[in-house]
Amino acid sequence: MKKQWFTISVYSENNVGLLNRISGIFLKRHINIESLNVSKSEIEGVSKFTIVVNTTEKWTRNIVGQIEKQIEVIKAYYHTDDETIYQESALFKISSDLLFDERQIQNIIKDSAAQIVTVARDFFVLAKSGRRNEIDEMHDQLKPFGIMQFVRSGRIAVTKSEMRISALLNEFYQDK
Repeated sequence: MKKQWFTISVYSENNVGLLNRISGIFLKRHINIESLNVSKSEIEGVSKFTIVVNTTEKWTRNIVGQIEKQIEVIKAYYHTDDETIYQESALFKISSDLLFDERQIQNIIKDSAAQIVTVARDFFVLAKSGRRNEIDEMHDQLKPFGIMQFVRSGRIAVTKSEMRISALLNEFYQDK
C-alpha cells in the first residue's frame, strides 16, 4: 500500500488528557502528526480534532479504530485530500525596509494573494491562507530576502460529503 495524505476528524467531549492519549496512539505506531487543530465543532459542547497524517489507508483505518475506543470520543472519520476542502494559515514577519526597497516583495505579496497585517518601523507582517503547497511556495520565494519569523497553523477542513455526526448524536440523545 502506498502512503498518502489523510485528514482525520475526531468528534469528542472536551476532556483533559484526551489529546495526550490520542497523540500516544500515533506515537506507538511511529506515525508523525503533520498537522493538528482542535476547536469547537458545529455541535454544542462537542470538540473537533483535525489531524493530518501521511501514511497508508490501512494504518489510518487502524488508528481511527483505536481513537474511537477512547471513552470521550463520539466518532472519528478519515478522508483523503480529494474528499475534503481545507486551508492552512501562515504569518511571515519581514524587515520593513524590504517592503519599500524590493519591488519583488510587492510582486510576491500581490501574486500570492497575501495580506499585509501590520507595518511597523522595523518589520511588517504578511498573512497567507491557502493549501500547504501555496504557503510553502510563498515561503520559498520570501526566504532569500530573510524571514524574521514564520508560523503556520494546523489544517482546518470540512468534508465534501455529509458527515452524519449531528444525526448520530440526535439519535443517541433521543434514546436516553
